[in-house]
Amino acid sequence: MPKHYKDQNVNEAAISRMDYVFSHFNKVYVSFSGGKDSGLMLNMAIEAARRAGKLPVHVLIVDLEAQYRHTIDYVTRMANRKEVKAYWVCLPIHLRNAVSQIHPHWLCWDPEKRNVWVRELPEHPGVISNESFFPFFRRGMEFEEFVPEFGKWFADGTDTACLVGIRSDESLNRFRTIKNERKETYKDLQWSTRMKEHLYNFYPVYDWTTEDIWVANGKSGYDYNKIYDLMYLAGVPLHQQRLCQPFGDDQRKGLYLYKILEPDTWTRVVGRVEGANFGNRYSENNKSALGYFKVCLPEGYTYESYAKFLLNTMPPNLREHYLTKINKFIDWWKEHGVVTIPNAADPNLEMRKKAPSWRRICKVLLKNDYWCEGLSFSQTKRDMERQQKLILKYMAL
Repeated sequence: MPKHYKDQNVNEAAISRMDYVFSHFNKVYVSFSGGKDSGLMLNMAIEAARRAGKLPVHVLIVDLEAQYRHTIDYVTRMANRKEVKAYWVCLPIHLRNAVSQIHPHWLCWDPEKRNVWVRELPEHPGVISNESFFPFFRRGMEFEEFVPEFGKWFADGTDTACLVGIRSDESLNRFRTIKNERKETYKDLQWSTRMKEHLYNFYPVYDWTTEDIWVANGKSGYDYNKIYDLMYLAGVPLHQQRLCQPFGDDQRKGLYLYKILEPDTWTRVVGRVEGANFGNRYSENNKSALGYFKVCLPEGYTYESYAKFLLNTMPPNLREHYLTKINKFIDWWKEHGVVTIPNAADPNLEMRKKAPSWRRICKVLLKNDYWCEGLSFSQTKRDMERQQKLILKYMAL
């Protein structure tokens, strides 16, 4: 889809959008991660709220425990501003752990693992660590489930705006979030999405580039997360400097930076999350071990027999999970005319997910692709509910 340029620059457009939100909603909050995008947005939201006479700005901070110290320092500085009212959530939320097949998930702020937490709870009046604080919360909730439920709770039956710092040039999924013409919006504004009754997400900086972020920080003198300075000094390209929970399927590729940028934090991360050191070693130096590149087929195996061998090495619950996905994958292709899945197909077609093969299945298993995105699957609500039942089951043992 082509870009349509306007007379306004992106800074002017974002200011206009912020003013629109604060003039149309009495309830507004900012989703703040401590990253460069949400940091810029929070700084701009404070200025917009001041113009609208609606200070303080309400801010949601979902703290995932395994964070850079510089990130927590920055979050603390922003949360301590008199213009901010923080909801600093430090609750046991269920997170993906893509660096271990034995433990494919972990629970941040797990009360039973307090002795190995990456760090202690932050000292701030906005910190929420009591699991009974929110009526909707239950231990082991998914991050993706918690965020909209918080919005519904905050809205409390009143039309509410959540400011989200995503930019369409960061990823195809983010671009789709903005440009999806089938989504419900607020008064036909394409830079908004209706999330629940009375709750709307707004993306005021969706058309910014990475360069725009840093130009605005420099010209306006905004505070920002100093971890980006260290990333720059470590040679990380500007467009690859990202912050998120470090053990996700995509995020694990940046795990090695913890060791370089904050060795003390890295030491605690290794002791906290199963497989962290393996993920660091092999995502940095030997990416084929995690399935990023070519599958090295052992002598005497076909891709089909190798896939079955890999499945047999897994714990029963994990093997069952993958088998369910693989069988659905095979059945779908049978319905579309491929009676027998070949060992390998045209690599270009495999890469574009246009042809089935046991090699594709091997790659999914080797890279610990839990949601089987390599087989064209994605996480579903049913998947989340199944995980939550398992968590509650084992908590009761």
